Amino acid sequence: SGVVHLGGFKYAGVSVERPLHTYTQNVTAMVSLLEAMDEKGVRNIVFSSSAGVYGTPKVETVTETTAPAPESPYGETKLIGEWLLRDQAKASDLRHTSLRYFNVVGSGDPTVYDASPYNLFPIVCNLLAQGKVPQIYGTDHPTPDGTSVKDYVDVADLARAHVAAARALDAGTALEPVYNLGSGTGTSVRQIMDAARRVTGIDFTPTEGPRRPGDPSQVVAQGELAARDLGWKNTHTVDEMFASAWKAWPANR
Repeated sequence: SGVVHLGGFKYAGVSVERPLHTYTQNVTAMVSLLEAMDEKGVRNIVFSSSAGVYGTPKVETVTETTAPAPESPYGETKLIGEWLLRDQAKASDLRHTSLRYFNVVGSGDPTVYDASPYNLFPIVCNLLAQGKVPQIYGTDHPTPDGTSVKDYVDVADLARAHVAAARALDAGTALEPVYNLGSGTGTSVRQIMDAARRVTGIDFTPTEGPRRPGDPSQVVAQGELAARDLGWKNTHTVDEMFASAWKAWPANR
């Protein structure tokens, strides 16, 4: 009766280097999926969108009405995905909602870990497990400590939001076209490093390097609409999220 579409290519920095690959994975593939859904009469879809659609907003806290301004091919393809859903819904009986993720971290189960080579938490876990020192990319951002400020949300909380959205669509409940899944609280990369020290007990001073391409300076969101309609809530502290990621890391099991 429905689809939860999480099968995209998600690396903003890499998308700058490989735009055609990113568009093929996230736009061409979305068209193929929607064609298959239409052929089979599947009417409901929950789409994994991204905070990347906002770029670096000119407001301290973004809402669903904040104008999109993506700064990478990745963010552009996620926004196009939302447009494809909107346009197909006008032409058919498709029912949809898009969940704009912020920075998804942690582990919902100690046997499942984030294996991404580009995400901050697994990068830090991997280096610390090897006795190496993590690096901060960019210390010249216009933020309080000069490092990028993001909105970190727990993967288990995120998963529950998908279940709620899928069930709502299946029940015929009216949903907004997009929801921000954010905590409303920004955390800097340097603060994440501090949390890693506290959680692991490993004393280290991160090295510093230049910014990565396509990496916005600050993106923080309210999740009020998602709280209202999906029961969304980020229930974990930064230390708890890093602790679950660290516990699930293969070297620690």
